[in-house]
Amino acid sequence: MLDMLIQGGRVVTPSGVGNWDIGIMGEQIVAVTLPGILPTAMAKQILDASGRIVVPGGIETHAHAVANVQPGARTLVAGVPNAGPLDHSLGAIWGGTTTVVDFAPVPTSGDLAQGIHDYLQPWQGNAYTDYSTHCIYTSRNPPDTIARYHELASAGFPSVKIFTTDIRPPEGRQTSLTPIGRIDTGRLEDLMKQIARHGGVLAVHGEDDELVMYNYLLAQQRNQWDWWNVHLIHSKLVEELAFQHIVRLAARTGAGTYFVHVTAKEGLDAVAEARSRGLPVYGEVLTLALSFTADRYREADGMKYHTYPSLKGDEDYRYLWDGLLRGDLSFTATDSSFTTFLDKLAGRNVVDVRGGNIGIEIRMGVNYTEAVVRRGMSLEQYVASTSSNAAKLLGLYPRKGAIAIGSDADITIIDPTVKKSLAMTDLHLRDYSPWEGWEVEGWPTTVLLRGKVMVDNGRLLGAPTDGQLIPRKIDPVVLRRPAF
Repeated sequence: MLDMLIQGGRVVTPSGVGNWDIGIMGEQIVAVTLPGILPTAMAKQILDASGRIVVPGGIETHAHAVANVQPGARTLVAGVPNAGPLDHSLGAIWGGTTTVVDFAPVPTSGDLAQGIHDYLQPWQGNAYTDYSTHCIYTSRNPPDTIARYHELASAGFPSVKIFTTDIRPPEGRQTSLTPIGRIDTGRLEDLMKQIARHGGVLAVHGEDDELVMYNYLLAQQRNQWDWWNVHLIHSKLVEELAFQHIVRLAARTGAGTYFVHVTAKEGLDAVAEARSRGLPVYGEVLTLALSFTADRYREADGMKYHTYPSLKGDEDYRYLWDGLLRGDLSFTATDSSFTTFLDKLAGRNVVDVRGGNIGIEIRMGVNYTEAVVRRGMSLEQYVASTSSNAAKLLGLYPRKGAIAIGSDADITIIDPTVKKSLAMTDLHLRDYSPWEGWEVEGWPTTVLLRGKVMVDNGRLLGAPTDGQLIPRKIDPVVLRRPAF
């Protein structure tokens, strides 16, 4: 007896797209068959997906959730709270994303894995999605904690995040989120050797720190201190220099590497060139950068479009889309970190302007409209860029990111007949969205997490106790050469 039978949909599987029926028992998919093979009498529940598209639940690789609710987390307006795991996972599940990857700082001493588990405590009981975390190393970490990276990999946390810049000048860092901090080249090379040795992957926020900090000085001298000049500081050259530096280290150490939030043509070129040499280098792109350019900063509320690194120009916007469509960029993300509109608008200069993005709910739907409907991306590639590639690189596949026998029944059903201009009443997070008024064609309407219907036709059926911490182990294949 099946717990659920999904019938009638156009299903995207690792073997291709077809009109399949999906049998679910407990938390897993146990059958993917031709229509009619599984009799309805075998199922306790029938879910009719006729006329709709059935894809694996989305995987969000880039969310700053716990950091937002830590003591000392950056806020600009008193009494306006940041969004933590509850809000992030709520938006994710409404939008068809079923797994969220957060960030946690590696302790400078003691039990490293336990420190990560302790940091993730705010997720427990506040997760509508499953979740995991990248582990952040900075220059504060002594060599001993780098040598012990294998403890984190063994505990199910094989991915590491580093920053090559402190992002803001010293006067702006006292209000930054606590885990963020630059790592020096000595520690980074050592860390990359450990990652290569123990089957991990390095996620890189790549900006050249010296040039970033000098650009702040130039902005002061040139009277370019208003927020709309932030892209002159976090510039295309800043990205190019850092990416080239990291690629050289990746070639030397053999570490699997992916660049988070690629924003510029020059950064994408560095990724593509490394991949052409057979290096296991991958790229992530934000839906924000696939939707807007730095010209939007000039709007009266243009701060709502900003996160770090900044948006770039129209050439870069077009180049990022080309990179995603041809596969040099492997998956989309959001850099989710948000508060209310009031706090987002409070930063009026290039130091105070808030980073972070409120796109975690719209990612799957907007990407479907922009990639599949408007640019002709195949459904297979849509699934790769929103779910399966991330699952493979981060060690979640095939448990996540696939509609296949034995996979978790994380399923998103998209209704391609939905055509509307997005309004705040369509969304479920806070009081603003850069995508308000965006014309969409196709939207997630039903979402399952490990076999449980979490969202169905405008109703939230899941609970914040449904999400679980998922341990990960990366397949060595994706760490030897570009596997997708």
